[in-house]
Amino acid sequence: MESFLKGKTSASSSSKVKQGVAGSLGKQKSSPWVEKYRPKCVDDVAQQEEVVMVLKKSLEGADLPNLLFYGPPGTGKTSTILAVARELYGHEMLKQRVLELNASDERGIQVIRDKVKTFSQLSASASRPDGKPCPPFKLVILDEADSMTPSAQAALRRTMEKQTKTTRFCLICNYVSRIIEPLTSRCSKFRFKPLSSEILERRLKEICVKEEVNCEDKAIDEVIKISEGDMRKAITFLQSAHRLKGDSGIVAEDIIEIAGAIPDNLIKSLFDASRSDSYQKLEGVVKEIIAEGHAASQLIGQVHDQIVQMEDLNDHQKSAIMEKIAIVDKCLIDGADEYLQVLSMCSVMMQQFCHAG
Repeated sequence: MESFLKGKTSASSSSKVKQGVAGSLGKQKSSPWVEKYRPKCVDDVAQQEEVVMVLKKSLEGADLPNLLFYGPPGTGKTSTILAVARELYGHEMLKQRVLELNASDERGIQVIRDKVKTFSQLSASASRPDGKPCPPFKLVILDEADSMTPSAQAALRRTMEKQTKTTRFCLICNYVSRIIEPLTSRCSKFRFKPLSSEILERRLKEICVKEEVNCEDKAIDEVIKISEGDMRKAITFLQSAHRLKGDSGIVAEDIIEIAGAIPDNLIKSLFDASRSDSYQKLEGVVKEIIAEGHAASQLIGQVHDQIVQMEDLNDHQKSAIMEKIAIVDKCLIDGADEYLQVLSMCSVMMQQFCHAG
C-alpha cells in the first residue's frame, strides 16, 4: 500500500513537473517582444549616438558620473542604463550592485531616507565572480524621477553628495523641468530624442523576420505614424496585431483598430461637416464618432495634426482653432462631457471655415 502511494506521489509529482515545463515553455513563447528585443549592450541602443559615445568612454575608464536621462517615452532611457549596468557588473552581480526604483514604488522622503540611503552607504568590492574587474561603486536607478515629491528630491540631494565614493545615481524622467535644480546640477544630462522613422522601420522589419510575422508595408507605416517615435509603443502594437490576426497577415486597418486611432474617413467627414455651415450635419457626425466609442482626446489630437498642415487656413484662423483645442483638452482632463466638448471645438472650426473674414 505504501509503495503504491509512493508510486502515486511520484507520478503526480512527475505530472506537475511536466505541467511546469509546459507552462514555462508557454511563458517563453508568449513573452512580450518589448522585453525580448530590449538592447542587451550599449552598442544595441538605437539612434542616441551622443549618449552612447559618452557612456562607452565612461565604461572604458570604469568611472561613471551621476546621470540624468530625459526625453519622450519609449526612446531607450531605461534600456540604456540597464545595458550599462549589465556591462559594468555582469549578470551575476547585477542584483547586488543595482537598486532600481520605479513610479510603481512609493518614493516619498521615507523611501529615500531608508532604502536609497542604506543601499548607497554599503561598500562594494572591486572584483566579479568571473574574475573581470568591477567598478568600486554601486548604481541607484530612479526611473520616472519627475514623479518624486519635492521633499524626496531634496533629501536625495545630500545623499548624492555624501556617497560619491560608493554609489552613482541615474535619474530617468520625461520632463527635466520637474527635477529640482540642485539635482540637475549634480548630474550629467543626456537628452533622448524621439526615434526616426528609418530606425523604427528597420527594427520593426527585423522583428517581423525573426518572429515570422506577415505584415504589409502600409501596416508598418501606420505603426510608425501612430507611435510617434516611441519604440516601445510601436513594438507593442505590432505584437498585439500579430496576436489578433495570427498568420493571416497584418494590414493597416488592423493597426488603426488596435491603436484606437480614428479612421481617416471619419476625420474627413468631420471636416466636411464643419465646412458645410450646417449645424445639424455637424451634430450628426459628432454623435456618430462618440457613439462609435472613439476617445475625444484621440480625436482632438488627430484634428490638431490636420489643422497644422492645412494650407487654406491663415495663421489667425489656425490660432483661434488651436486656442479652442487647448481649452477643450483642459476641460476633458478635468472630466467634462466628451460630446459637448467635441461639439464646442467643431463649432469654432465651422466659424473659422465659413465665417472668418
